[in-house]
Amino acid sequence: MTSATADITEDLAPTGVLRASVNLGNPVLAQGTPDSPAGVTVDLAREIGARLGVPVELVCFDAARRSYEAMATGRADLCFLAVDPAREAEVAFTPPYVVIEGVFAVPRDSAFTTVADIDHEGVRIGVKKGSAYDLFLSRTLRHASVVRGEEGVDVFRSEGLEVAAGIRQPMTAYVASDPGLRLIDERFMEIRQAVGTTLSRRPETVRFLSDLVEELKAGGFVADALRRAHQSEALVAPPQKG
Repeated sequence: MTSATADITEDLAPTGVLRASVNLGNPVLAQGTPDSPAGVTVDLAREIGARLGVPVELVCFDAARRSYEAMATGRADLCFLAVDPAREAEVAFTPPYVVIEGVFAVPRDSAFTTVADIDHEGVRIGVKKGSAYDLFLSRTLRHASVVRGEEGVDVFRSEGLEVAAGIRQPMTAYVASDPGLRLIDERFMEIRQAVGTTLSRRPETVRFLSDLVEELKAGGFVADALRRAHQSEALVAPPQKG
């Protein structure tokens, strides 16, 4: 069993409480309200606190960028974010615990049928500002443009955009609720969700978190947490190679 030394506990929870930043804007990973959050990230935060031997304070937000900002400004010790090169410059990540997918939705009468159809001049894609798929598309698109909003589907609607981007599970539900839309089933990206902390943490602290994530994947903890949250166990990330 992965256990923490006193030095790791002091490094990761210097206030004596592990403050974990939770993104309630991703319903695959967290559900509920700020007063009563639930989901795999919440279960992971509590298990990390238990291994450290400290209480856990869950600091909840409605978007990944706000969750990150809480940690970056010292209001949280941990965050749960998608691994992305733009974030790795400032965040020490564990291996992923869950892998989800980014997909596109389009009007039912759209000519677009594949991911390859999307990246063309004049195509505007609605995204949630600061999300993993915002970062990915902003980095990789050559011709299409990104339009950011508080919610990608909302800006897609309000501005009459050609495409909406989002996470497969909520996008599938969104399309199912509107006969005027359809999903492009092919994913445009894999989103690797991991535990993150600041780069100022000691290497052994980051190694403790990484080893713990691998243990919790291998032992079924992550799968059990997903199942309790009515999410698919198939989302558990594969073991870290090497």
